[in-house]
Amino acid sequence: MTKNYKIIAQFIKDMSSETPDVETYMHVKDNISKYQLGINIDSKAIKNQIIEVDTKISFLDKEENTKKSIFEFIYTSIVKVDEKIKERNILEKIVLVEVQNEIYPNIEKTLLNLLHNSGYPAIKIEKKIDFETLYKQNSN
Repeated sequence: MTKNYKIIAQFIKDMSSETPDVETYMHVKDNISKYQLGINIDSKAIKNQIIEVDTKISFLDKEENTKKSIFEFIYTSIVKVDEKIKERNILEKIVLVEVQNEIYPNIEKTLLNLLHNSGYPAIKIEKKIDFETLYKQNSN
């Protein structure tokens, strides 16, 4: 199967690491295993079959407590889609699965760098994100 799109650029649009004080840092260091990864993908057509795809990654504590850090970034991909592609479902799959699978190594590296540079060097990502499965779950 030939690829019907091309990523012409990718970059970090926005990045944030928020730890308000030392007490919060110490609390998070002991409890970071409770943090959960969140993904939100938005896209908008630019022109001439070019799509801006924003993949927002959040690593957050979902529990109610006052001592927590926030780690987020938006990774933007500029995608040129083959002009023959007109069907919405094919475009959706390109944006939500194919592009995400292609940029995933950069997303993982960016997240790990953000966490490590924020003072959490022991963090590792054990499980890869399966964008195909997420797509199928959200399509049903």
